[in-house]
Amino acid sequence: MPPSNDDSDDQWRDAILSLLTGTKEKLKIKELRKLVFLSLQLEDGDKQSKKIYKKTMQALESTGQLKLDAEGTIKLSKKRKSDKELGKSRKSKTNKNTDANDDSNDNLPTGDTANGDSNVEVSIQKEKGKPCPGNPQGVTRLFLGNLPFTVDESSLVDFLPGVTHIKWITDKETGKFYGSAFVECDTPASAAKAVTKSEQQLLGRAIKINYAPARVGDVWPPPKKVISGNQGTGGQAGGKGIRAMSAKPDNCTKLFIGNLSYDIDDDGITKFFAAVDAEVKAVRWIHHKESGDFKGVGFVEFWNEAACEKAATLNGKDLLGRPIRIDWDSNNST
Repeated sequence: MPPSNDDSDDQWRDAILSLLTGTKEKLKIKELRKLVFLSLQLEDGDKQSKKIYKKTMQALESTGQLKLDAEGTIKLSKKRKSDKELGKSRKSKTNKNTDANDDSNDNLPTGDTANGDSNVEVSIQKEKGKPCPGNPQGVTRLFLGNLPFTVDESSLVDFLPGVTHIKWITDKETGKFYGSAFVECDTPASAAKAVTKSEQQLLGRAIKINYAPARVGDVWPPPKKVISGNQGTGGQAGGKGIRAMSAKPDNCTKLFIGNLSYDIDDDGITKFFAAVDAEVKAVRWIHHKESGDFKGVGFVEFWNEAACEKAATLNGKDLLGRPIRIDWDSNNST
């Protein structure tokens, strides 16, 4: 059962306002509730949570922070006071915490350990929670929906620069990827920029991006940069689950390979497929056109269809610490 203290009230209000701020869609009460429950990682059938949601919505409407039209569509009030009030509230809490911890600053390390990369990390941490244009609450945690099932760490970070942590949402029992995720951005500005990409195409799908403040008591960001909802790890959406391959084209001798380590090379991939007696004919790595950086994907061609089929059996197997993603190349059949 969700807590009902002041922090929890702020949490519900923040989640609702952040989602409304970060979406261009017209949402109705139940549609918004579903997104709020996802962002707070709550079960949609939880009656107590539904009561708290309804109470919070009524409070926001009574204070003029949002409005409901005759059709039940929710709109943010242009004159809402929440941004300034939230800013003052957060600033006040920050000042209290700072005063309480002033003495501890005397024990900070000095010399080399306090310089270099550590200074950069401290600087980034100071940006967390700091309001910026398009992100008045300084939120750095985002909810992503309608993700393509072929998405992986490489393609997502390429689409949303500034993402530092990813949590794929998966079925607890099967590990099946639900097409959604939570991500952490390095700064509020990066999060604000990411939200502007909502409804843009990623691997052929218009993805949804909304602010999703972490709940009080949540371990966020996660200890590892990429995790799945069932605590599996790996750059591939769905963690340990093996993604199904598409239909095999006739006479196919070429495979797409993805979610690759940046340490992979021709020799490494050749030895990997040699383990199942699949002799590689040619390898083509894919790089960014502008920067020339490796994208973590490529194509491998084999001498015959039989070798290609053997190689495909390695889909999901570990290669240099990552579960390799393999699929048939529909554009290359003999």
